[in-house]
Amino acid sequence: MDLYGLIGKQLSHSWSEKYFSAKFKKERIDASYKLFTLPEIELLPSLLQNNPRLKGLNVTIPYKRDVLSYLDRIEKEARLCNAVNTILIKKNRIKTELIGFNTDIAGFSATIDQCANIKSISALILGTGGASKSVQYVLRSKGIGFTLVSRETKKMDQLSYDTLMRDDITNNLLIINASPVGMFPEIAAAPSIPFDYLTKEHILIDLIYNPEKTLFLQKGEEKGAKIFNGLKMLQIQAEASWKIWNKY
Repeated sequence: MDLYGLIGKQLSHSWSEKYFSAKFKKERIDASYKLFTLPEIELLPSLLQNNPRLKGLNVTIPYKRDVLSYLDRIEKEARLCNAVNTILIKKNRIKTELIGFNTDIAGFSATIDQCANIKSISALILGTGGASKSVQYVLRSKGIGFTLVSRETKKMDQLSYDTLMRDDITNNLLIINASPVGMFPEIAAAPSIPFDYLTKEHILIDLIYNPEKTLFLQKGEEKGAKIFNGLKMLQIQAEASWKIWNKY
């Protein structure tokens, strides 16, 4: 039986095991999917050694960039956005090769395509980690301007949460939470933005899917904004990962 899995530092939020287990059962696929908690990315080689049946891995917070140095090859889009969320483990008689891909790109692109008239607006991206890299890549490809927001920044082209002003909200009608703030089990948290300035013209996207409606999205909904969670992104990126694992 082939083995697939997810690596990350804290995985209690993840629905990946449930998603793939249901898929394997429904499609009568002789495979299993497990969650592999890694306290540090340096444990990846031993994980691979101890699980010789592994054929593929998904990667989540906080290792989408840290994992790059462990890969033998990185697919073009993943290299351009400097983040990997899918690893193909390709074995032959000579060696085991790790190839990195980014299926978050396809997942977020599908999410963005749900929104109307997005090309005429600009965006705030909350967070600068691996997930944010994929979001930036997609927005650039669609010609959507954006500004990054982080907890602390010394970069001229970024904003910090504590300096966000009314104009930053009113001038950016698309706001994307690419940070883990608000993810299960910390569901009482939300990114620190001035929600009072949101309007019905705003679109809020949260990459988080657990809970399905984060506090970030609840606050946007209260102001009449359109809201989208990360569930569609999860589904699209998972199916894209499966195609990669079975294509090579």
